[in-house]
Amino acid sequence: MADETVLIRVTGPDRPGITVALMRVLDSAGASVLDIEQIVIRNRLTLGMAVGVPAGRDLLKEVLVFGWENRVEVDFEVLDDQPPPTSQGWIVTLLGPDLTPAELGGATAAIASSGANINRIVRLSNYPVMSYELLVHHPDGHGLRESLMLAAAGNPGLDVAVQREGLGRRAKRLVVLDVDSTLIQDEMIELLADEAGHLREVRGITDEAMAGSIDFADSLRARLALLAGLDEAAVDRAWQRLRYTPGARTFVRTLRRLGYTTVIVSGGFTRFTDRIRADMGIDQAFANELEIVDGRLTGRIVGRVVDRGRKAELLREVAAAAGVPLAQTVAVGDGANDLDMLSAAGLGIAFNAKPIVEQAADTALRVPYLDAILFVLGIKREDVEAADAPSSATVAE
Repeated sequence: MADETVLIRVTGPDRPGITVALMRVLDSAGASVLDIEQIVIRNRLTLGMAVGVPAGRDLLKEVLVFGWENRVEVDFEVLDDQPPPTSQGWIVTLLGPDLTPAELGGATAAIASSGANINRIVRLSNYPVMSYELLVHHPDGHGLRESLMLAAAGNPGLDVAVQREGLGRRAKRLVVLDVDSTLIQDEMIELLADEAGHLREVRGITDEAMAGSIDFADSLRARLALLAGLDEAAVDRAWQRLRYTPGARTFVRTLRRLGYTTVIVSGGFTRFTDRIRADMGIDQAFANELEIVDGRLTGRIVGRVVDRGRKAELLREVAAAAGVPLAQTVAVGDGANDLDMLSAAGLGIAFNAKPIVEQAADTALRVPYLDAILFVLGIKREDVEAADAPSSATVAE
């Protein structure tokens, strides 16, 4: 007779030594461990173990005695030892300010309706947002992303990210960020326009450009023309009013401490991005250079415009120089000017983005905290806080 495959489930109060005791029982019986998973929730143990039991050997008595001695409940199930059908693994990340049963139910219903099955659920964070990571198996992934995006579209409190499970997903090394309305809450050119008294006109052109209604380079020239004659000191005054996105410092600091390379690419201006790079410890910064003559802005830039195409080129150039395959890069942005960059990266994330960008990106986040992107990368809140040690600061900046 062939060995029998048995699933043993152990539940009860957790304490040291339970798994050790069970392994001793199995070893003395000559059983083999085929698979094992364990989780502890609020000090309650759930241990599942598939074991091969030698022909003619009954483990029931030994394992029940183990359960009685260790004050845990034990049950058995004889399994069909045929291997499960092969399927592709996918990582689904669910995020929201407060993920309710209705929101979680909507997401899991979408997964089921696509024909996928959830193999594992792990909590990643409860601050500054709630987030969970689900390992989902589906033969080919067809329909999985679409079902989940539809569920998220109908629920403003739910954000969803879907990525293929595998080495590439766990080996991201380079993060390239847009700046305006991504790393910072402001638009650099609007801060300058406010100093020049042309905020309304410039804001209207900016909105059209970010929505993709007009060419970015054309819009930049039109907006810069309204700044001609502005004194150089206005740039310093505008810098003083710049606001980082909540969680921006935590996001960049954690990536740096975990060994990621961080780069900012912006359709804004080097007078701002160079200061941001130095202030936040970012590795590299690329942006447009304002032309200043005799202490005043001319309404033009020096050199090539950092537009949609140039952002994607910079991503590729930085990745090549660092020896990082594009599959191991992440790009984050919000406007039409970021579309090519998001498409070129291994993972493109639309952060509080315009609809045209949300539809094109690999995933879209609507939560207002930039450090929530860490959870999409599989980094737990505990990892964030551990990266900060011995600092006592654990609140997103």
